[in-house]
Amino acid sequence: RMVRAAGSFPLLGGGDVNLYSLFVERAMSLVKPGGLVGLLTPSGIYADKTAARFFKSLSTAGRIGGLFDFENRRKSFFKDVHASFKFCALIFGGEDRRFAQTRCAFFLHDTRSVDDPQRCFPLAPDDFARVNPNTGTAPVFRTRRDADLTRGIYERHPVLVDRSGADERRAWPVRYQRMFDMTNDSGLFRTAAQLDADGFYRIAGNRWKKGSEMCLPLYEGKMVQAFDHRAASVVVNPDNLNRPAQPREATPDQHADPHWLPDPQFYIRSDAIAWPAEPGWAVAFKDVTAPTNVRTMIACLVPRAGFGNTLPLLVPLPEQASTYREQAWLLAACLNSFAFDFVARQKVQGQHLNWFVVEQLPVIAPAGYDRRFGAATARDLVRDHLLRLTYTAHDLAPFARDLGCAGAPFPWDPDQRRHLRARLDALYFHLYGLSRDDAAYVLDTFPIVRRQDHAACGRYRTRDLILAYMNALAAGDTDAAVAE
Repeated sequence: RMVRAAGSFPLLGGGDVNLYSLFVERAMSLVKPGGLVGLLTPSGIYADKTAARFFKSLSTAGRIGGLFDFENRRKSFFKDVHASFKFCALIFGGEDRRFAQTRCAFFLHDTRSVDDPQRCFPLAPDDFARVNPNTGTAPVFRTRRDADLTRGIYERHPVLVDRSGADERRAWPVRYQRMFDMTNDSGLFRTAAQLDADGFYRIAGNRWKKGSEMCLPLYEGKMVQAFDHRAASVVVNPDNLNRPAQPREATPDQHADPHWLPDPQFYIRSDAIAWPAEPGWAVAFKDVTAPTNVRTMIACLVPRAGFGNTLPLLVPLPEQASTYREQAWLLAACLNSFAFDFVARQKVQGQHLNWFVVEQLPVIAPAGYDRRFGAATARDLVRDHLLRLTYTAHDLAPFARDLGCAGAPFPWDPDQRRHLRARLDALYFHLYGLSRDDAAYVLDTFPIVRRQDHAACGRYRTRDLILAYMNALAAGDTDAAVAE
């Protein structure tokens, strides 16, 4: 009834979610202990970090009776507000008012959907604490099945960094690093033309040298894709005032050349780069994203270089470089799996993959890779496939050497890469504990992948390959190349 009477709720405006939470906290002091409050507020009240302390105090204590999130598409709710605006009806009780479950629904376009049992589902206080242990904020589930699958994954697997208790627990020995801010640190950057004018000269590895001085490429998020640190060069068009630097995708011939490296927009002095003493590679992921993109999490392994804020790194914890070399590459493969991405899409609200979101995502712990599939362990399979997908250029030789591979880079073969990625995704569906039917459902939640496949070959080839490889792995067959 309160949702249907949404017009009677106060609508909090503005852009500062922290201000909303302060306002609500003050308002709560006026509410009777057994009373009930209903508000219409921007969706950040339940998802943004600035409001996390307020929302967690309600969600994990069982004080929220309803959370119904709406989109203003077609401006059906507020004609004078932009169509991309999202808001929610938040219904919560006073200090003595408790609910065993919170009725939740997201991406609603009308109030009638609140009565749809597939769109509206319950979350218990423990669900908020389990799915977002550090912030207590709400995940965003489109359907009841999304909620059930995600809760099951969290019950079986740890988050990357759990800060909910007295002692911080890390599933992997990594820490987050944003190396350079593309605006605040721009005074450190140099273009190739500037380096040439200053007497520098280009050497192997896309580096510039002048005596003992060395400048390395500055990578940006637009230059990489999953398992590919050579996805695109950056081309600057000065006539484009809003976005002058644009990616230019690597050609098949460039990808096939293990000496070719992408041209960045900028270079930076090597002594300005805060890189760990070792190893010579790191895990990186793209910061700019959206839950509606073709993929939400895009990660890769990168060589020693400079990195802008759109491509943050996961680097070794102090004194754990050797453990990082032995294990962190497994994490890179996990981040690129459809199973991981499915959960990430439930958490991302805006256009950035913030660290407070990433550290609360469920990962396969190191011990999980001991699971056997036929004669091979999951670790064996990931090592082999990740090497073939990633070690395609000489600049990642340090990574290959750490994995015991002393040979030349692997050839870039698009057909082989499609099968390697499909088998990896099948492996991670098994490791995350999802059935074949669950995997088929998850893959159907990536509509752009499906559309691209249908445009290229008339069917959802990615899904079909992954499901076939799930069958092969379940049978202990790790070598078969399934037919397309």
